Amino acid sequence: MSAPEADGWRPRDGGLHGWLVVAASFCVNGLVFGLINSYSVIYARLQETLIQAGETDASSMAALVGSLTIGATFSLSPVAGILTDMLGLKRTTLVGGSLAVIGMTLSSFLTHTVEALCVTYGIIFGIGASLAYTPSLAVLGLHFREKLGLVNGIVCTGSSVFTIALPPILSFLLQEGDLPWALRFLAICMAGLAAASFLFTPPKGSQATAEKSPTTKKQSIINRDNWRVKRYVIWTICIPCSLFGYFVPYVHMVKFVDERFPTEDGKILIMCIGLTSGLGRLIFGKIGDLPRVDRILLQQVSFISMGALTMLMVWAPTWPWMVALVLGIGIFDGCFISLIGPIAFDLCGPQGASQAIGFLLGLMSIPMTLGPPLAGMLYDKTSSYQLAFLLSGLPSILGGLALTAMHCFKTEKADPEQKGPEAASLIELRVQPDK
Repeated sequence: MSAPEADGWRPRDGGLHGWLVVAASFCVNGLVFGLINSYSVIYARLQETLIQAGETDASSMAALVGSLTIGATFSLSPVAGILTDMLGLKRTTLVGGSLAVIGMTLSSFLTHTVEALCVTYGIIFGIGASLAYTPSLAVLGLHFREKLGLVNGIVCTGSSVFTIALPPILSFLLQEGDLPWALRFLAICMAGLAAASFLFTPPKGSQATAEKSPTTKKQSIINRDNWRVKRYVIWTICIPCSLFGYFVPYVHMVKFVDERFPTEDGKILIMCIGLTSGLGRLIFGKIGDLPRVDRILLQQVSFISMGALTMLMVWAPTWPWMVALVLGIGIFDGCFISLIGPIAFDLCGPQGASQAIGFLLGLMSIPMTLGPPLAGMLYDKTSSYQLAFLLSGLPSILGGLALTAMHCFKTEKADPEQKGPEAASLIELRVQPDK
């Protein structure tokens, strides 16, 4: 399924170092997205604080902090991809982990100023998360080939495990202490991002970090070969269009449950999404490795299903029905997430994968950032989440259908024989491992 490796090099599919890399990437994924997915717990406390302070747009302002985190994490991903190619996997991740610790620590001292939180929690932490997350996906294709879908599924399960674990921990910290101490606990956890960086070194002979002349380096800061692959261009357009409502349930779930089922605990639904999303990532990661399986088709099915199930939440007649819908959302969420890395390698090969992932995540930042605040604005205007959740499911369905356009073009491999002299010159470059 993957593009052919140049210069005869190919991953070994494992080894002790390879599986340690998987474990480190698992933790990076979990720390970054476990926190992002659990933001509704912090959101509820922050919203209460703003209401007590007399803020009329409390819902949208509280949602903005979490949305900026999402936006910064994804919008800086193209930069993270470029830095990964220029500085190496280890250095980029180390810088990212350090910024994440700084941003979360500063946030713990600024909890009563939402504008400051937008900078520290939203932007500084988000930048750090981005610089750590993109290399954690790119490094996998340098150690695995036949099992690439499976290891991506395992790594992406990290966010599910942490999404299950963090909400009750944060709730306990908020009940027994306060928001500042909860954020300081998270700052300590984020040190794990920096620690993971020391395992992010490519195997000898890979194409991860090339020793280039200044002229070649200038010409290849942006991998233009990726943008000559029509299927990749369609993919990077359709995926972001599908995600305007993606984070709405994660940010607004607790308040939505308070509105619909006031006797129930909305944090349980977040944990349910985390549980089945983890299962979906493992299952579909393995399925995606099967030779006859079309990974793009799997993503289409996942988007359409997530959109439909999200819209159905507003009509759930009972709590068990709500739980069932959320469990379904989690399964298909796992399918979508676990296939990002493998599809990037399929379309652009190992040379282009870092930037292919980075630019996709960057384009995803716009709809993901806009979705939760818009839902908060609708709630402030209507005092109901019904319209917000209905609209959040529609883009996913339309985007999933739009991915059909990819099937109109033949598969284009990211190798020098098909991509011209520029790609061939890059393939000839030898590796300079991170130090």
